[in-house]
Amino acid sequence: MNVMIAEDDYHVAGIHEKFLKQLQDIHVIAKAQTASETIQLVDQHQPDLVLLDVYLPDQLGVDVVEQLYEVAPHVQIILITAATEKEIFTEALHLGVIDYLIKPIAFERLKEAIEKAQVQSNQLRQSPRITQALADSFFLRVKDNSDKEDELPKGIDRLTLEKVRHLLQVQQDGITAEALGKQFGASRTTSRRYLEYLISIDEAKAELEYGIVGRPERKYWKL
Repeated sequence: MNVMIAEDDYHVAGIHEKFLKQLQDIHVIAKAQTASETIQLVDQHQPDLVLLDVYLPDQLGVDVVEQLYEVAPHVQIILITAATEKEIFTEALHLGVIDYLIKPIAFERLKEAIEKAQVQSNQLRQSPRITQALADSFFLRVKDNSDKEDELPKGIDRLTLEKVRHLLQVQQDGITAEALGKQFGASRTTSRRYLEYLISIDEAKAELEYGIVGRPERKYWKL
């Protein structure tokens, strides 16, 4: 994922960049210090994601979000701010930013926001059509995190669960636990634990598939 940082304080921008370099498959391709420079560089580089500060010297970051969408229709935006005013937060919601981070930012919170952006980007790129399950993964994300996070059983990590949901979503012919585990770097046992959990909450199903030789395989599909 190609990421751009829009932050007028070069020291803070450097901290953001240092955080991002610790994340896998994340590349910082540009940095801007003003709103006008942000629009220009987003148009030029077409990043997947922009970390956008609210208080830029020439214009509020939140006021250029629509212009960024115009020059880069598929860009995702995470708003980063010291602002705690409800009006700015409400406007950010209306504009469709994918996350809202208040300074000072904890690394784990930034990591979570970046991973959410990655998951959403991959889902849209790989899904041939919008299903209700895909829409729910976007619009019910806040509700799911707040209402269900504490209900996850031991051994089930929320971010890993999101990856498993996404990988299962794109399997048209079903997939075994072992094959799915290879896709997200986990053992067959770990993969099956997540798949069986999805079955328990009515988000997946499994059937035995009999081959020509050997034992039948348990294949999983997303409901």
